Parts: sequence; C-alpha cells; structure tokens
Amino acid sequence: MVSVKQFYDMLIANDIDFFAGVPDSLLKNLCAYITDNSPKDRNIIAANEGNALAIATGYHLATSKVPCVYMQNSGQGNIVNPLLSLVDEDVYKIPVLFIIGWRGEPGVHDEPQHVKQGKITDKLLQTLGVEYSVLSADTKDVNQIVQTAIDYIKINNKPFALVIRKGTFDNYILQNKKADCSNLSRETAIENVASTICDDAVIVSTTGQISRELYEYRSRNNLSHNTDFLTVGSMGHASSIAFGIALAQPNRPVFVFDGDGACLMHMGAIPVIASQKLKNFKHIVFNNCAHDSVGSQPTCSNMVDYVKMAESCGYDKAWSVSSEFELRNILPQLISFDGTCLLEIKVKCGARSDLGRPKEKPIENKDAFMNFLREK
Repeated sequence: MVSVKQFYDMLIANDIDFFAGVPDSLLKNLCAYITDNSPKDRNIIAANEGNALAIATGYHLATSKVPCVYMQNSGQGNIVNPLLSLVDEDVYKIPVLFIIGWRGEPGVHDEPQHVKQGKITDKLLQTLGVEYSVLSADTKDVNQIVQTAIDYIKINNKPFALVIRKGTFDNYILQNKKADCSNLSRETAIENVASTICDDAVIVSTTGQISRELYEYRSRNNLSHNTDFLTVGSMGHASSIAFGIALAQPNRPVFVFDGDGACLMHMGAIPVIASQKLKNFKHIVFNNCAHDSVGSQPTCSNMVDYVKMAESCGYDKAWSVSSEFELRNILPQLISFDGTCLLEIKVKCGARSDLGRPKEKPIENKDAFMNFLREK
C-alpha cells in the first residue's frame, strides 16, 4: 500500500501545500491525513468539485503555486465547465494536480451508481485533455510516478491527474473530528419522520447512508419501498428531483430526506424551489456537519443557520431540532403545514456497522416508484 504520510510529504516537498476538494471513500485515508496535518486555510472541503477547482485557481493566481484538487470520479462531471472554460490551456492555462478516486473501476465490484462513471473515468480525462497516471496498492514506483506528474504540471503549466484505485492508501483514522452537535442518531430520526408520513406521500432520499437507513426501516417493519425514490447517485440533486415530482403532483405530499453535505453541494436549488410557492414540498436536512459515509470529513454546516437560510430564500417556514423529544413535538406541525418548508434535524455521526444496502436494482426502484405515483 501507499503510505499517506509519504505521499503527503512528497507533495509538500514539491511546494504543493494547498488542497481543495470533496472527500471520497477511496481517498478517505489521504483526506483524513490532509485534514489533520494541513492548516485550516490550506485544506478547503468545498461544496462541490467545480467549486474546489475554482478555489484552487484563485489560490494559484495569488501565489503561482500548484494547487491540489481531490474528488471521487463522480465529481468529474462537476469540474467539466471550470476545467474547459477556465483552467484549460486554450483559456487561462492553470496548473493543478487532480487526485481522483476510481469508483466503479471495470472488473472491481462496486455499487450500481458508480458503474458507468467507472467505465469512462479514463476516457473522460482523455476527452478533456488531461494527462493521467493510475496508482494502486501494487504500484512499485509511486515516488517516480508522482514526481513525473508534478514535473509535467510545472513544465507545461497544465493539469495532471492521479487516478487512485481501491485500496491504494494505507489506513489512517481522522483525529481532528468535530464534536457531535446532537446525541440523536440519524437512523432514529429517519424512523421518526418516516413513521409519521401519510400513506400517499412519497420520499426522495439522498445518496449514501440516508437512503440505506430509510430502506432498512421499511424492510425491518415489512413496509413497501414503493413510496421511496432512493437517489443512489447524483449527490446534491435529491431536492430538485423531489421538486419536479411536487410540481407534477401538487396534491401529493413530497418529502426530501437530504444530508447537509448534499444540501450544500447544490444549494442554489433552494430559492428555485421556493419560487414556486408549493403547498406540498417538505425538505428534511439531517445535519451531522460531516460527509459521514466517506470518513466523517467535516462540512461547513456548523456555520449555516438552515432556518434563516431557507426562509431568506423564500421557504414559507423552517424549523431546527436537535433531540428526539423536539423532533416528535415538531413533526405534527411539519406534516400539517400548508406550504414549502424545511426541517433541520441535528444528528450525530456514524451508522451501524451492519447497515445493509437496497436489494433491488435502481431501475427496479424507479419502476415501482413510478407505478405508485400513477396508481395513487
């Protein structure tokens, strides 16, 4: 395996000391090491990958240094615009080192939402004109590959990507974790909300553990999964999917089960949703101030007042709770509220070690969900 310490030290030795990105499960050990060892203003966990690349560009403009941008390969889609219209050699020619986790690599088992992205990760880099090298746990000349990448960037003033296979980096546990803002578990919060929702309502749940915990709640209680759309990919877009449903079926209660990291990723959706003054849209944000499923890397949600944010963007009402007692007291108001509203539920990090995954394929979930929308 590749030592995260040696890898980090090599970047620092080459004067690459600024990092920006969105954490990834394949990079969680490296991201944790960067978080623990870089000054706070030299490691920016961005809202999304395009945001990270723009931040890195600004840092380069001010310092002439090569910045590093890390991401899961799903984030390649978010960097296409700034990469081609800002960073590319035909525009401003900005040097940057990309570190990209290769989820869904062909021949390696992964979740269905990563399969297509995994197939085209290398092809997309080629199309975008980004040179790259692949690192794995078996790579014997890591130092040479990394040094060659850095030399290429500095000589050509162009981006270069290091694509990281599963299991490449050795283990490292994040030390500088923020204290939990609540003793309430996310799974308990999900059970409380889901059990209160009426039979004709639907839930659009965001990617990661929220969808898995909702699925487990239904399975454990022998309930139908047909009322839930599990957004296993496209992080940050669950609220927009739910918005489209709520527009088309204004008499049906539509709930979004969002995470704070996902909500931050495309927060611009919120005023768009609010602009339509829907009566049936209910936005639930489970906030643990972390990207929980990729190593509990911190988000900036501890600085966000979700109640003020939602109401200033045009939501009709917003609440925030941090205990099961408060949650149970507010749920009747949420359920009966006639308008667009948001409920922030502060929860603690972590999930059960035996948390399962949906057994159905995404397209089976989609078909069952659409049938429910048609029939009810």
